[in-house]
Amino acid sequence: MRSDLVKEGINRSPHRSLFHALGLTREEIQKPLVGIVSSHNEIVPGHINLDKIVEAVKLGVAMAGGTPLVFPAIAVCDGIAMGHIGMKYSLATRDLIADSTEAVAMAHQFDALVMVPNCDKNVPGLLMAAARLNVPTIFVSGGPMLAGRVKGKKTSLSSMFEAVGVYNAGNMTEEEVDEYEMRACATCGSCSGMYTANSMNCLTEALGMGLKGNGTIPAVYSERIKLAKRAGMQIMELFKDDIRPRDVMTEKAFMNALTVDMALGCSTNSMLHLPAIANEVGIDLDLEIANQISKKTPNLCHLAPAGNTYVEDLNEAGGVYAVMKELDKKKLLYTDLITVTGKTVGENIKNSINYDHDVIRPIENPYSETGGIAILKGNLAPDTAVIKRSAVLPEMMKHSGPARVFESEEETIEAIEAGKIVKGDVIIIRYEGPKGGPGMREMLGPTSAIMGMGLGSSVALITDGRFSGATRGACIGHVSPEAAVGGNIALVKEGDIINIDIDNNKLEIDVSDEELENRRKEWKPKEPSIKTGYLARYAAMVSSGNKGAILEIPCLDKSKG
Repeated sequence: MRSDLVKEGINRSPHRSLFHALGLTREEIQKPLVGIVSSHNEIVPGHINLDKIVEAVKLGVAMAGGTPLVFPAIAVCDGIAMGHIGMKYSLATRDLIADSTEAVAMAHQFDALVMVPNCDKNVPGLLMAAARLNVPTIFVSGGPMLAGRVKGKKTSLSSMFEAVGVYNAGNMTEEEVDEYEMRACATCGSCSGMYTANSMNCLTEALGMGLKGNGTIPAVYSERIKLAKRAGMQIMELFKDDIRPRDVMTEKAFMNALTVDMALGCSTNSMLHLPAIANEVGIDLDLEIANQISKKTPNLCHLAPAGNTYVEDLNEAGGVYAVMKELDKKKLLYTDLITVTGKTVGENIKNSINYDHDVIRPIENPYSETGGIAILKGNLAPDTAVIKRSAVLPEMMKHSGPARVFESEEETIEAIEAGKIVKGDVIIIRYEGPKGGPGMREMLGPTSAIMGMGLGSSVALITDGRFSGATRGACIGHVSPEAAVGGNIALVKEGDIINIDIDNNKLEIDVSDEELENRRKEWKPKEPSIKTGYLARYAAMVSSGNKGAILEIPCLDKSKG
């Protein structure tokens, strides 16, 4: 056992004395030591219930013959962090989560791990850690919220943000906004639509790292507790069979995850997280492959914010496995891959049933023949940019309009609320990328304001930052290279005509190469907004969005010996 390094032999007597100090018996010390990474805290609604999930996991581990030992992971609520300096820290926590989990697991030499995340950065952060550590690992999330209900209709956090825009447009009273406030987020759990947290928890199933229902069983259901117990028991089977994350998270598994992503219409943030996770197992996940997969993968689900169904509905319809079974009808998945169930993908989904064709369209009758996410390129995004195609209105799939240029999210919201944005405009928000932000803030505030002001069918937004999974509309993010490193988005001037063609994956500025080069000669790097602390270190090391905003290790200067 790996843990023998800290507990076997006379030389480890001091170590064992410390295990005894924990209250462990000799029998417990002799068993495999299973680290349970708990993301529980009392500030994130998706994490407030994780103490119960962890206790269930502990019971499952103990029942199956292991010794469970809990240690923490930090977590940020993107909704609470939204629209202010706090959002600069959100994406940056992904690497803190991965690094701190790696540190504790390596220091104590656990034999296996159970990861208990839920919200946005914890899932990819812990998947990154699992890939690095490569000891038997299984995931069990805290589950999604139930949808809220306002005036008899289901609703969610995205409706809450948009309600503010509707109020500012004079079309909703303060009392009506208050009703949304009290009812939109009805229970604990990750926000109820196909936002980033639920996207990543569903994709964890598709990758093969979570049991059936990991992404969809609501947080408040007793079935979620049962799932946690099963995960605790299953980790001992993975330990016995020596099935490790790198056995599961293969290149073909990432192709499966991208395929399921396209069918579900997941958050654009998956285009940051999947490459970052893949990087940890030594796979270079070129984002342009997403377009190749999208061309052959029908979009089968329109969950909020793209439609009026929610993750609870997806669960009742059969969950992620039912979506995968539909995809397998056209042989779009690799089904011979091992998963943490101990079975192959094909064995897992064999008996799955699509119980609701309004929630999961049959593959013969999709919402569209192409997937929910598109990767765009052109002289405004020479590397790549990302858009959630499934949440764009048909009339905005192709759009041209004058650039309205802003240097921050705050400036943009002020202009929208002041009525300075009109039909046809293309909003450019720059210096919000991984380095320029720093931290690549989500732009749910501006996008919700656009929708709330009734401009969603006529105004586009482009940024080197990113969007919440709750965003809908013609919102293009992750523009790479970003403004802070001299990307062409830094050269856009007020009034330049921007051409967007989503069907043809094009994002262009109607300016000649010669003119762009002249502007580049005049361009000067912007002074960093934050010069101390973690974000300053993050900005110095973070890569471009098209590479997953991973932290790169600076090359040693060998010329200096």
